[in-house]
Amino acid sequence: MNSTDPTTDLRPRTTERLTRAARIHGTHKVAVSEFALPDIGPDELLLRVVSSSMCLSTYKALSLGSEHKRVPDTISSDPVITGHEFAGVIEEVGPELEGEYSVGESVAILPTMGLPTGESPGYSYPFFGGDATYCIVPRIAIEKGCVLPYDDGYYANGSLAEPMSCIIGAFHASYHTEPLVWEHQMGLRPGGRLALLGSGGAMGIGALDYALNGPFAPSLVVAVDVNDERLARLRALFPPDEVRRHGSRLELVNASEVDAVQTLRELSGGDGFDDVVVFAAVRELVEVGDAVLAHDGCLNFFAGPTDRSFAAELNLYNIHYESTHLVGTSGGSRSDMEESLRLSASGDINPSLMVTHVGGLDAVPDALTSLPTFTGGKILVYPHVDMDLTAIADFADAGRHDPRFARLAELCAPHDDIWNRDAEAYVLEAFAGPTNGALR
Repeated sequence: MNSTDPTTDLRPRTTERLTRAARIHGTHKVAVSEFALPDIGPDELLLRVVSSSMCLSTYKALSLGSEHKRVPDTISSDPVITGHEFAGVIEEVGPELEGEYSVGESVAILPTMGLPTGESPGYSYPFFGGDATYCIVPRIAIEKGCVLPYDDGYYANGSLAEPMSCIIGAFHASYHTEPLVWEHQMGLRPGGRLALLGSGGAMGIGALDYALNGPFAPSLVVAVDVNDERLARLRALFPPDEVRRHGSRLELVNASEVDAVQTLRELSGGDGFDDVVVFAAVRELVEVGDAVLAHDGCLNFFAGPTDRSFAAELNLYNIHYESTHLVGTSGGSRSDMEESLRLSASGDINPSLMVTHVGGLDAVPDALTSLPTFTGGKILVYPHVDMDLTAIADFADAGRHDPRFARLAELCAPHDDIWNRDAEAYVLEAFAGPTNGALR
């Protein structure tokens, strides 16, 4: 149970500032409602949220309620806004921040304000979170450098910079050593062999994008999953010929059809992998990753389990004699998020590859509740939009009954049916809900 209680700052509401938001009221209790915001303080910002992407970590907060380390004890009386992957436009600047921020400025929010146990938007605050039309950015977020100005103009890049920062942080956290020097060489081994296990989901797609187009340039990348449909999507997003032009080799493996350890060893030429990242909290997957490490190989347990007793067997002989090692990461730093914003703005990476579904704020409760069984990629929410959660692949079919979806299908088609800035601009205009506009 979390002793942190950001809800104590419940200031009087002197003006009618209404917002709509999805909020956690208790264990497995989430709902969208309209409520009043207080005036911002002299060292706070009022943010108009434009986009917010959904993360499985939010479901963990919903399923645990106050037992979650970042969720306050008071959610039954003071519910917290969901969503920690978001971007928007500054609507109002507290007088102490004038000159530092300006009205109309676009910003992305870094949620890792108080790790490992502290408060965070999307988990801890009644007025600060991404699944809202408007929210208040508190002083602590500004002091910790969690408000990142950017002028990309594509708000999906701002929201998706947070999950991408988690991937970037994981890749930077892996390390290698030099015998008897006792200094860690941080990051994936440049030009090395990389295995991504359980990587058919959204985060695996982002990891593949960064691995192939980021700074480490591995010579071999192997993506492992147990779902043919997911692997087919990876093959479509990252065609082998294009991968080879980047100087890498990509192999896709369905672990349900082969001996995963033997197959991975063979693909590595018998030497194993310099870096392994595990994207699913599955014991067998962790043990496969450990078994295919090369000498001085690093295993990153990226998946976040809900079971506090989750464990797996590791080869301690190899840790001693082969210098294999284990790390685990959660979240990304400001520099990781800035790297994502920079690489996405330049077109070197495309975080929108992760997105498969788009919808408005009212879609959040059902989508969030069913997230553990959701088989798509990232869900992108536009809080000022009145739109049912819809798969990009279903736009054309939905267009038979609603010409707006037909237009969205046309806008996505030239981008290989991937979400993009033209589609975002259109959905913000054509699907604008009643709260789209000035704060009431």
